[in-house]
Amino acid sequence: MEYLNAFLCGGILCIIGQLLIDKTPLTPAKILVSYVTAGVILSGLGLYQHLVDWGGAGATVPLTGFGHLLAKGVKKAVAEDGFLGALTGGSTAAAGGITAAIFFGFVVALLFKPKPKS
Repeated sequence: MEYLNAFLCGGILCIIGQLLIDKTPLTPAKILVSYVTAGVILSGLGLYQHLVDWGGAGATVPLTGFGHLLAKGVKKAVAEDGFLGALTGGSTAAAGGITAAIFFGFVVALLFKPKPKS
C-alpha cells in the first residue's frame, strides 16, 4: 500500500504542475519556485507532515518535499540556536542532498561527452 500511496501522491503533485504549465501563463521556473514555497508554507503550518506520512517518497522527492526539508531544518535550528538558526537551518538540513547532486552531476559530466542538439 505504501507504493500505491507514493505513486498517487507524486502523481497528483505532477498533475498539478502539468496543469499549471498548460493552463496558466506561469513559466516552469515560477512553478518550481512555487512548489518549494508551498512546501515551506505547508510545513510551517504543520500540514505537510501529514502528506509525508501518507505519501512517503511521493511527498518527499518532489520540490515540495525540498521546501518541507528546508522548513524542518529551520525549525530545528531555531529551537537549538535561536535567531541564528533561521539563517543556517535550511542549508544545514539540505546540505547532504545538495552535495550529492553536485557530486553526481560532476561525475556524470566526466563520464559522458555532451553532444549538441541537432
